[in-house]
Amino acid sequence: MKNEKIIMGFLIICVILGPVSAVDWPMFHGNPEHTGFLEEPSDFASHPWTTKIGPVNGSLAIFNKVAYIGCLDGKIYAIDLEDGIIIWDYKTKASIVSSPAIKNNTLFVGSKDGYLYAIDIETGELKWKFKTGNSIESSPAVSNDTVYIGSDDCRVYAIDIGTGSKRWDLYLGDSIKSSPLLVNDTLYVAATNGRLYSIGTENGMVVWNYTTGDAIYSTPAFYNGTVYVASNDGYLYAFNANDGTIEWKYNLGDKVCSSPTIDENDNSLFIGTDNGNFTCLDTRDGKLKWSYQTRGPIKSTAALFDDYVTLGSDDGTLYILNKYSGKEEWKYSPGYYLFNSPIRSSPVVYGKAIYFASENGYLYSVDSEKKEGPTPIFAYYTLGIIIIIIGVIMCIRMLMSR
Repeated sequence: MKNEKIIMGFLIICVILGPVSAVDWPMFHGNPEHTGFLEEPSDFASHPWTTKIGPVNGSLAIFNKVAYIGCLDGKIYAIDLEDGIIIWDYKTKASIVSSPAIKNNTLFVGSKDGYLYAIDIETGELKWKFKTGNSIESSPAVSNDTVYIGSDDCRVYAIDIGTGSKRWDLYLGDSIKSSPLLVNDTLYVAATNGRLYSIGTENGMVVWNYTTGDAIYSTPAFYNGTVYVASNDGYLYAFNANDGTIEWKYNLGDKVCSSPTIDENDNSLFIGTDNGNFTCLDTRDGKLKWSYQTRGPIKSTAALFDDYVTLGSDDGTLYILNKYSGKEEWKYSPGYYLFNSPIRSSPVVYGKAIYFASENGYLYSVDSEKKEGPTPIFAYYTLGIIIIIIGVIMCIRMLMSR
């Protein structure tokens, strides 16, 4: 009888909770460690669609089947993932390249107007905003009670998520473009002076710092006691998280704006460079596993799903590669060759769909199971131009034959 009651109670809980949906992607690169790796399976499915928003450089966050993304038109949008319908939008006073983070039903995002905004995710109404001394391109990292963000005023800030009041700030000597990395009670922040800083979250004091050979725009990632970050000096660095000693470094051959993606099951690290090369390294020793060449600079940060890694390129193509071999499995070009726009927004995998935005102003939903995306709107323009060209050629030939 006791066992029957336990089973009945379990079934009631299952009914109340309902089926397991997709794992949320509440901040840049999915988690505080910025690995771009989510292991839990999901059955969420969405048909291919596209929605006009505005040109995008930042990446989206996902919570409870709603995508949140900022645009260069200064707006932050909330979009239903099942059909691409815009739920609400909120206008800031300047462009947004910061990627939003979500905590306690609140969206946090920076704007080039210098403010960090806290917005209710249900209503799109402003809760509070915090003014820094210059524009914000950094993406926020959020703990239980604090949001951390860098600014072009050369400071990193710790802000109370409930009130918007400042807990502390720290001057780092140059602007901060990437997102802070939060690991337990330590914050890792990279600046454009080429330095990576380890900072205590309680008091804002520097634990250690290391100077690379050039500016850092890449966001650090953490895995198994190591912090990984790329610099514009062309190197990918692996640091001991505790004391900042270099475990290894690898010469990627060009500048890097992309951030590392880490497969925790296979000890693999993926990163792209400005020369269009996408590289897979062993996280343990930095040895090359494979590389793949795209046709444009890679500023988008990759995401993982199943046996694949997906990334965007400035050549206007979303690539899906086998993560073990680097073999191209399939690709999707929303603009076709005549109307390709750079894809600098990092793709997000949610259930059986890949979501990404382009500088052409559209957000896309691509079916990762069927390997298909929406019919590119620019395909019709391409067809029209081809028809016009053929018509002109035929007219010229007719005139020349007379």
